[in-house]
Amino acid sequence: MYSNKKVIVCGMARSGISAAELLASVGADVTIQDIKPLDALEKIHDLDEMRNKGIKIYAGANPDDIIGQFDYAVMSPGVPCDLPFVKKAEELNVNVISEVELAYTLTKCPVCAITGTNGKTTTTTLAGLLLERKYKNTAVVGNIGVAYSEKALSLTKNDYVCAEISSFQLETSHTFRPHIAAVLNITPDHLNRHKTMENYVAVKEKIFANQGQDDFTILNKNDPYCIRMADKTDGRVFFFSSGEKLDEGIYLDGDEIHIKWDGLDEDVINVNELKILGVHNYENVMAAVACAVCAGVEMDEIRDVLREFNGVEHRIEYCGTFDGVDYYNDSKGTNPDASIRAVLAMRKPIVLIGGGYDKGSDYDEWVRLFEGRVKRLVLIGVTAEKIAACCDKYGFKNYEFAETFEECVEKCKAAAKDGDCVLLSPACASWGMFEDYEQRGRVFKELIKKGR
Repeated sequence: MYSNKKVIVCGMARSGISAAELLASVGADVTIQDIKPLDALEKIHDLDEMRNKGIKIYAGANPDDIIGQFDYAVMSPGVPCDLPFVKKAEELNVNVISEVELAYTLTKCPVCAITGTNGKTTTTTLAGLLLERKYKNTAVVGNIGVAYSEKALSLTKNDYVCAEISSFQLETSHTFRPHIAAVLNITPDHLNRHKTMENYVAVKEKIFANQGQDDFTILNKNDPYCIRMADKTDGRVFFFSSGEKLDEGIYLDGDEIHIKWDGLDEDVINVNELKILGVHNYENVMAAVACAVCAGVEMDEIRDVLREFNGVEHRIEYCGTFDGVDYYNDSKGTNPDASIRAVLAMRKPIVLIGGGYDKGSDYDEWVRLFEGRVKRLVLIGVTAEKIAACCDKYGFKNYEFAETFEECVEKCKAAAKDGDCVLLSPACASWGMFEDYEQRGRVFKELIKKGR
């Protein structure tokens, strides 16, 4: 399909490089482009290795003057589609496709694709683990960190792809037809790129645009945008719901996740058996289970995986129980909204770590949740005094300060008793103390196990 075709890959991040290497391996004449100058690219990539693979490099500019030379332009997700060269390519009948589209056209096995505004990574990770119980060579790819192009040629017809798909990856996907497509939820996001909610929703709908009656579309019955999507797909609709019982689908009934689908009418699991917490995560579980059921995974296998699943690293990640105290790493809680979700998810009295870099956030809504939930707050970083003042404003006095992160964790260990939980969900970025939230989460996990 791409042999002897002239292809330009736009963007030299992970997916772009993987796409260029995939194309070179199938005999395409490949050029990879990036707006960074050559000397900057040489510091972060082995350009000689790319050239040895037959990949030409066009650096320091967009390909406005050369775009007409190509048969295909492959867009990396980070490259906006409203750049002038993209319009010019379309006018010159150059096929503009996404990296996901490229990989899909070279894939022999079925695809389970998951999109939505929130919960994609958790759902895709869990769905991948579930699919592995039936399809041992399941490739978990996409926006989750492994480029689809890296895996496309290694898959046989007996394997499965489980892909986290962003709106950016769907923009220039045209023939992409996952056998199972899930839309988890839709809230305003990326409007700087998509401009309007209508555009954003329309792009998300491309995940099921090519589906037929033998395919499955998994949708959130509690999301108004997803409900409307049910009338737009030709796939068989499989609803999940945390807010109502369904005649057909999977839903939360008290503490039980229950499924009614194709002869199944049974409890899947009690949420108290799960290690991941919060209604938003129960929705992620239901969507992942729906994916697995549509792919033919047995219910006993599904239950085994659900009981073992600790969650995605740094996202309300269960880290273990020590001396009767549960520890959770939600270092990804870098703003109050994310930390609110984590606080609401906990089922035990909380010893909470808060504070970090000041992004100018308002902490009122977060702090108002503390009464009756947070038994102790240990504050750290440049926002510590600001958060403490907010606590004083609402009459929450059970807080203290720590000078170092290690001291902070030790104070949490001392304050937490049997039956409590310690939660790292700082509502702040990590800058100034750590390279990023991931390093902060890893250090937390090291410290809680120190001396055990």
